[in-house]
Amino acid sequence: MELEVIKKLIKKYLPGHGDFLRKAMIAKRYYQAQNDILFMEKKKTDETENPMRNADNRIAMTFYPLLVDQKIAYLFTAPPLFDTKNEEANQLITNTLGGEYAAKVQELGTNAANSGIGWLHYWTDENNDFQYGVVPSEQIIPVWSPKLSHELLAVLRVYQEFDDNGDIYDVYEFWDDETCTKYRKRGCDELQMLTPYPCFTDFYISGMSGADNEYRHNFGAVPFIPFRNNQLATSDLFRIKKLIDAYDKTISGFMNDLEDIQEVIFVLTNYGGEDLNEFLKNLKYYKTISVESAGTGDSAGVSTLNIDIPVEARREMMVTTKKAIFTMGQGVDPEQQGLNSTSGEAMKFVYSLLELKAGQLETQFRMGFDKLINAILRHYNRDTGPIIQTWTRTSIKNDADLVSMCRNSVGVVSNKTILAHHPFVDDVSEEQKEIAKEQQEQMEAMDMYGGAFNKAKGGES
Repeated sequence: MELEVIKKLIKKYLPGHGDFLRKAMIAKRYYQAQNDILFMEKKKTDETENPMRNADNRIAMTFYPLLVDQKIAYLFTAPPLFDTKNEEANQLITNTLGGEYAAKVQELGTNAANSGIGWLHYWTDENNDFQYGVVPSEQIIPVWSPKLSHELLAVLRVYQEFDDNGDIYDVYEFWDDETCTKYRKRGCDELQMLTPYPCFTDFYISGMSGADNEYRHNFGAVPFIPFRNNQLATSDLFRIKKLIDAYDKTISGFMNDLEDIQEVIFVLTNYGGEDLNEFLKNLKYYKTISVESAGTGDSAGVSTLNIDIPVEARREMMVTTKKAIFTMGQGVDPEQQGLNSTSGEAMKFVYSLLELKAGQLETQFRMGFDKLINAILRHYNRDTGPIIQTWTRTSIKNDADLVSMCRNSVGVVSNKTILAHHPFVDDVSEEQKEIAKEQQEQMEAMDMYGGAFNKAKGGES
């Protein structure tokens, strides 16, 4: 791609990326428990108006990371499994996804929850093996087709890196369905200083010596896959941010009052001493102080300032706000009362809101996983076709009910489907192998027993 063309694309798409980047970074900050309350300026008040207000506690409640981790654990503690109806292809997929598959899926889901969309990038290594990884969502600027299909036409990836001298560079990678071109500029330079970044060697470009800033990836598609958090690709934070901020302010103000109320402030009227040190000395050693009275009606004396804390109002505010956070955030309150004796069937209603939110993510992620598995099969020249995905929820449930349902489903659905939903089975293929092995051993044992019985019977005759 020509240098001037990439400059025009950057000027076109980078400004619109700013709003997405701002929202994504706010959600990421809240996920790290860096709420707005920690960065608010302290209110400037006249000390003569309210000398009681000195405490400045900043308490950031971790409701948002709890809700995100709750959804990710609910969906991906047992990551999705894939079945192509071909054992060889299934084993190839398992080997390619590797042992880090579960961790990468959880990272992908967390990025989607925070940013509204997660991105997965795939490539080939020096051995031509298929590799994949999660890319931070804030680095990706997608170029979508204006058609109803909403196809991904290209990806502009923007990130920073350090060179050997410690200088910061802004790197721009432009990916389409055939090539990747790479450019960079110093972080402090203007866009006009953008130059080609020749970092691709003959490892990427066969038959070339030296390096170039472009290479062909031969995937036949843009090697980036979007994983939306929901249909609108919105973050989980935007629905509950104001509620979290209100709770933070309430509990922080409560703590400030409790801290300030421990300080006693004396109000001295017509004090007869010379200075405050003498006042404290007389109060400590003599338990008395002297004041000057001007006669009848004079208000000379000592009094104290007190803080009145509206405890009940604040308690009600915190209870109501917390309930709204879990309702609007579609989560399960871990302190919800009355769950000790809840049956397995009734427990489903406790998870109903979380299931609604998880279902929206699953619908979008299913499309992304289909693209990933098909890319793996195409790379290894295997036939692509329908892919069966098995998703497992991780929640508090009654395993006895599930086992009973599996037992009652024998003869109604296939044994493979029953195994996929059995609470004791993690890998359906491995379980099928174990069952076949046990059946073979039982048949061999029966043959040995039968042969010995016939031999013994013949000997008696």
